[in-house]
Amino acid sequence: MQSSDSQSETITSTGFRKVFKGAFLSSLLLGSIFSKSISHSALSQEATSAAQTSESVSPWLIMPGNPSKLPEGLTKPKKVVLISGDDEYRSEEALPMLAKILSEQHGFDTVVLFAINPETGTVDPNYQKNIPGLEHLSDADVAILLIRFRQLPDDQMQHFADFAKRGGSMIALRTATHPFNFPANSESPFASWSWNSKTWPGGFGQQLLGETWHSHHGKHKSESARGVILDTAKANPILRGVTDLWAPSDVYGVVHLPSTANVLVQGQVLKGMKPDDAPVEDGRNDPMMPMVWTKDYQLEDGKIGKVFCSTMCSAVDLLSEDLRRLIVNATFWAADLENQIPEKASVNISENYKPSMFGFQKEPNFFKDQKIQPKDFVH
Repeated sequence: MQSSDSQSETITSTGFRKVFKGAFLSSLLLGSIFSKSISHSALSQEATSAAQTSESVSPWLIMPGNPSKLPEGLTKPKKVVLISGDDEYRSEEALPMLAKILSEQHGFDTVVLFAINPETGTVDPNYQKNIPGLEHLSDADVAILLIRFRQLPDDQMQHFADFAKRGGSMIALRTATHPFNFPANSESPFASWSWNSKTWPGGFGQQLLGETWHSHHGKHKSESARGVILDTAKANPILRGVTDLWAPSDVYGVVHLPSTANVLVQGQVLKGMKPDDAPVEDGRNDPMMPMVWTKDYQLEDGKIGKVFCSTMCSAVDLLSEDLRRLIVNATFWAADLENQIPEKASVNISENYKPSMFGFQKEPNFFKDQKIQPKDFVH
């Protein structure tokens, strides 16, 4: 099995952020966003309480829905909790942007959570064991996940379990198919939720979302992906106004998806990193891998919930207008507002959204030293 870490270059402190413009990937140094600091700490319940009473900023973002954009027929906004926490695809940059679209342009109340290092109280995607604020799931209508290989404490994991038990709607993006990674000797009651679980095969990802981590089907960082909408899915409201799907991130291998899943988009491996590159001709596109699907899930003794999953959605992928529109449409669907999906949903973004190219930051103290606050990601 090819590791998700393979072929991934280190992001250095002198070239951390990279911007995708049109068909090209170029480097851009944006040091100013990383120059601020906060003093609070955040770890599980104790640290969350401390963070809330600190004079510093909150370890999460809250964006109330624009009342003028409230979907027709609603008297109060639906609540969407967006959970970041991956060390490769820059979910900490992508999800605040999506939350702002959902709140300002479509009237959803949104909350964005982050991986927080308890030593600094600041955003640290490399810190695997802390995402404060998961209690916001208790009354959420939709959870949007872009997390990878987390080993969270039991009290934080319990919020995921409670949400899934009541059949909460989930939108799972890119690495959310392999969100948890517990060691083999873990005594956590959630150890079986690990991506490589043998007792609950494939863990949370495979059992609830339809897939766990398997492989890079396209060559990482050299073969981009074209989303091909199935003819049978073109009338699906989730694809309303969506025609052009292309992502710099590669096609994932998907081999465990149950036949009950409804595949909407397949992933075509391209020969290069430009949207007009030709498809590879070595058999990997015959057949193409599932790239976007919906399905139902149910925990034992739990209620039936529904899932939308896309193996696209790195921060640079979401420079694609139609990919953003796909996620907005999926949010309406997940919130039981399918009949309110616009003909062409507004997905405008700030010109200051200049996301980093995906990759790993292997300098152990990089994020600790940068002391990035959640508010630094709002543009």
